[in-house]
Amino acid sequence: MTKWPLPDSMKQALALAQEAADAGEVPIGAVVIKDGKVLGTGGNSPRADHDPTAHAEIAAIRAAAKMLGNERLDNCELWVTLEPCAMCAGAIAHARIAKLYYAASDPKGGAVEHGARVFDHPQCLHRPEVYSGMGVAEAAKLLRGFFRERR
Repeated sequence: MTKWPLPDSMKQALALAQEAADAGEVPIGAVVIKDGKVLGTGGNSPRADHDPTAHAEIAAIRAAAKMLGNERLDNCELWVTLEPCAMCAGAIAHARIAKLYYAASDPKGGAVEHGARVFDHPQCLHRPEVYSGMGVAEAAKLLRGFFRERR
């Protein structure tokens, strides 16, 4: 699949995405890391939680903030399997996440390199370093399989 070995952080995000798919949710997983330590994880769960904000990134950010006892996730990294939407990109900016790594781009709903491009707006008060494409084949396979089963 991927030419280079995937970092453990992305492997964990992919495993969380698989868990979400197994639960009937869109397969997206996210992990917040600081100094090599996992602070928070999440998988998509809007259907199970009856909550449109229950995206993987939001769950991971909430867990990390609780673990740190602070709404600011300074010097943290967020690893996620799909390009964040506008809501999640806004949460990333508000949390002050230092680095964002995402696997697959999302031309339809993404808001980092597509659509709203949240971090490019002058109103965005914090812009993380952004890296994409790591684990793209694995994430795309999960997403394609999930939606193929539902068509």
